[in-house]
Amino acid sequence: MNAWYFSFLIVGLLLVNNIFAFLYSLVIIYTDWFKKYRIQEKKYQKGIFFKRLPLYLFNFSLLLILAGIGSFFLFPWLKTEWTSGWILCAQVVGIFLVEDVFFYFYHRLLHENKFLLGKIHSIHHRASPPFPLEYLYNHPLEWMLGFIGPILGFSVITLFVPISIYTVLIFGAFRNLREIHLHSDLNLPILSKIPLISSTKHHDDHHSHLEGNYSSIFVWWDKIFRTELPD
Repeated sequence: MNAWYFSFLIVGLLLVNNIFAFLYSLVIIYTDWFKKYRIQEKKYQKGIFFKRLPLYLFNFSLLLILAGIGSFFLFPWLKTEWTSGWILCAQVVGIFLVEDVFFYFYHRLLHENKFLLGKIHSIHHRASPPFPLEYLYNHPLEWMLGFIGPILGFSVITLFVPISIYTVLIFGAFRNLREIHLHSDLNLPILSKIPLISSTKHHDDHHSHLEGNYSSIFVWWDKIFRTELPD
């Protein structure tokens, strides 16, 4: 594998995930297939999907460009050999742990700082109830600054062990799909019962209350800092 191939893999991964998000959004908005799993009773505004599409497409195009260029220059720093499955899992979990610490405080700042809330984060909070594509319906600066979290995660893990290209691909796939589902407004039976992992309802309540439930992955940050909303 070379840098070009790895870069195309990353871009291809994002394209596949977001085609899924596109279809997932259409099914949720325009069919009743998942109606019994909906969290909010509020109906989607008429034509909301196409109103949200321009900003999403702008952000997604920007994401593809930055991810393609970034992965190309990241490649020389990564291991290309397959490593133990346990090591891959440990690296992915470690990156998520570090990222989630950053995300909690970053997300909380976006709410507690009135300038950031009014000028930047309020755009994302127009999504209520949210649908999958709205994971990327936000100010470009917001999601770009959010990538500091994964960068910190990769940097910390690299201090202890070299990171594999497969770690990057697995982490990227899981992170993107999780963000897509987290904005689905669906409380699916199996996915909502994973211990210590924040459910879709956890984030959906954040969207409906505009405060609290700041963590993205691990619920314990909201418990520790007493920002968890009551069920």
